[in-house]
Amino acid sequence: MAHWFHRNPLKATAPVSFNFYGVASSPAANKICNDLRATRARLLEMFTDLTCNPEMMKNATDAYFALLQGFIVSLDGTTQENKMRFIQNFKWTDTLQGNAASAQQDAVFELVSMAFNVAVWYTKFASRLAGKENITEAEAKEVHKSLKIAAGIFKHLKEAHIPRLITAVEKGRDLEARVIDTYIVQCQAEAQEVTIARAIELKHNATIVAALAFETANFYQKADHTLNTLEPDYSSKWRKYLQLKQHFYMAYAYCYHGQTLLSSDKCGEAIRSLQEAEKCYSKAEALCKEYRQTKGPGSTAKPSEQLFFLKLGGLIKNTLEKCQRENGFIYFHKIPADAPQLELKASYGLAEPVSFEFPALSEQWSPG
Repeated sequence: MAHWFHRNPLKATAPVSFNFYGVASSPAANKICNDLRATRARLLEMFTDLTCNPEMMKNATDAYFALLQGFIVSLDGTTQENKMRFIQNFKWTDTLQGNAASAQQDAVFELVSMAFNVAVWYTKFASRLAGKENITEAEAKEVHKSLKIAAGIFKHLKEAHIPRLITAVEKGRDLEARVIDTYIVQCQAEAQEVTIARAIELKHNATIVAALAFETANFYQKADHTLNTLEPDYSSKWRKYLQLKQHFYMAYAYCYHGQTLLSSDKCGEAIRSLQEAEKCYSKAEALCKEYRQTKGPGSTAKPSEQLFFLKLGGLIKNTLEKCQRENGFIYFHKIPADAPQLELKASYGLAEPVSFEFPALSEQWSPG
């Protein structure tokens, strides 16, 4: 499933010296500053290193964040603000707004911006792994887990750390609720895609596949609606991707719901469900073209060229023809004018974000 997922670019950042002349004068303080520089540079390298895996990423993030906590958490055990929080300036771009950077003299801004990039890295790692030929079951589980880890990081930043920023988040920036909410829901939806593919492969009950596909389509719709008040210049392409995925999974839901209806001898309703699946699939195909032609940040996915996409078109066609044949020979059911109302609830298989916590303060900050 190479080129199956749309990915926005990583955030870029300016180098940080961590030189505090006159403030950090002891050998221990100098070592902390040197280690901060080194662990930050190492982590930034990891983002673009194609050999990096989740274990290496976790080690690199823990090393940097444990040191950075010394600028944020209280070092004397009181509730007083850490005086060092505001002594270093940090500059970051956003995933949607090109090279336009924003800067804040606040270590919490660095913490959330860097962690945001870590979450984006997990989504890119998942996409790369999903793109391998003949992906194994263990690799599919790794894709699923990485997307849930990313969702957990985004969620933790939104709930626990972004509210602590002194400077209000500008509209349309990564740390703004609409953008971060979209990332969370997209990660959950993509993790559920892995579950759906697995359920189909293992020939699970059609009811299970239909319910999961319906829930996933609703996730994509929710993500798309979250972005609808953002500037079209930088959100249109992303929204087209979310819309095409929504229609693709609605087609799946109607297709598998049609199979369930047929197995319950409701042939007329099954035909109507499959006709709706055809409509949704055609809409998804049209949106694939629109998505490719829409300018905007991010790598362009090519879902309509994937076997997973093409196979659904064939499945809808064959199942509909089968239903029509059986209706002409056996059932003679009237075909309803309205598409069936899908009120499907997935009892399992829904992807919940993996809870995330920053590492504890590095022991290098301990006095004495």
